Amino acid sequence: MTGSSVNADPTNARTDNGTVKTGLMVAVAAYTLWGLFPIYLKLLTIVPPTETIAHRVLWSVPFAAILLTFRRQWSDVWQAIRDKRTLLFLGVASLSISTNWLIYVWAVVNNQILEASLGYFINPLMYVAAGVFVFKERLRRPQLIAVAIACVGVAILTIGSGTFPWIAISLAALFTAYGYIRKTTNVGALPGLFIEVCLLSPIAFLYLLLLASNGTMIFADGVSNLTLTLMFAGPFTVIPLVLFALAARRLQMTTLGFLQYIGPILQFVIGLAFGEAFTKLHGVTFGLIWISLIIFSLDAVRANRAMPHRQMQASQKNA
Repeated sequence: MTGSSVNADPTNARTDNGTVKTGLMVAVAAYTLWGLFPIYLKLLTIVPPTETIAHRVLWSVPFAAILLTFRRQWSDVWQAIRDKRTLLFLGVASLSISTNWLIYVWAVVNNQILEASLGYFINPLMYVAAGVFVFKERLRRPQLIAVAIACVGVAILTIGSGTFPWIAISLAALFTAYGYIRKTTNVGALPGLFIEVCLLSPIAFLYLLLLASNGTMIFADGVSNLTLTLMFAGPFTVIPLVLFALAARRLQMTTLGFLQYIGPILQFVIGLAFGEAFTKLHGVTFGLIWISLIIFSLDAVRANRAMPHRQMQASQKNA
């Protein structure tokens, strides 16, 4: 009976395959857009990073509102707004992600794309560290080895160059903080982002008014192409997040974990393409980080494969 029931319903298999295929496509698209983002920012090199972030916030509001209408998610927004705890956490998240954006834009404009990409390579390992120090989680041995190797890599870069890689560490730490806040806040990706940019928009608007009154605002200053490029900051912010949210529903976390390296790899290549210096010290540091990520990823795959077996054993024990 088991064999016939499996063979009798090939539709479910086709549906599952189609769901995974769609998830892979939208995940690759999301991470590719994030990886190519430095090229977009290079078009805005004459714009101060603070003005770029202000436009990124403001133009995200109407674009996210359109997508919320299309996806019929306004009820999620109102529910989150009515919950004071959720609203407070989204306020903290908005500060974390906006500071992350500001540092990232500054890094790209000042030819520090390689260090910015290092931050996003470190990010998965920063999640593990946060789990240990904040949530008192216990590390598996491969995770411990991966984190230790990554720490050695950062230490070598710090000692060898004589400067602390603050861009990479700040980006990783802020995005980790943002990720954990959003993970523990009961609101969807797009509704949450919409509330975050709405909370930031008064500050962004007042800042742009200040620039306009001083005559120092680049936007609408006779450069039509630059004005249009700044307006596209909204779609470039919202679209990857929506694609990622769609992918997260269709793919396993380990698959998403592997795909997330598309972004920093592309950023790394773009940094080299723009002529940023890649020294032997960088080679050692990036090499150690990549080794730690391989160990981390292989352990994640092993743990994911072992999970159904452990669940089966637990169910048999409870039965």
